[in-house]
Amino acid sequence: MNWSNMFLVFIGGGAGSILRYLLGIALPAYQGFPLPTFAVNLVGSGLLGMLSAWLYGQGTSGLYLALAIGFCGGFTTFSTFSMEAIRLWESGRMLMGFLYTFGSLAGGLALFAGGFFLTRAWH
Repeated sequence: MNWSNMFLVFIGGGAGSILRYLLGIALPAYQGFPLPTFAVNLVGSGLLGMLSAWLYGQGTSGLYLALAIGFCGGFTTFSTFSMEAIRLWESGRMLMGFLYTFGSLAGGLALFAGGFFLTRAWH
């Protein structure tokens, strides 16, 4: 157990969580669509793709720990996505629930891949 590595993850995770919280305040839901969670998960996926390509092979480097694991881990939220998707389905908003679920998964994968391959080509 490396305390300095855990500290880097802690600092990055705290910063990511605070930014997610602030975006949740600044970016209201749109007609019941959970826009804040949708946005942070898509942006976070793209950012993690970029960081993964940039820091590829550096496994436990300080930047990877603080930014990829810490910041992106604190910024994005799969659990809130899951809760909001179920709430949409449960409330009878099937189309919105489908769009949110499909858009989050497909968009997250596409943005991760785009960030990864563009950064790898550039770097």
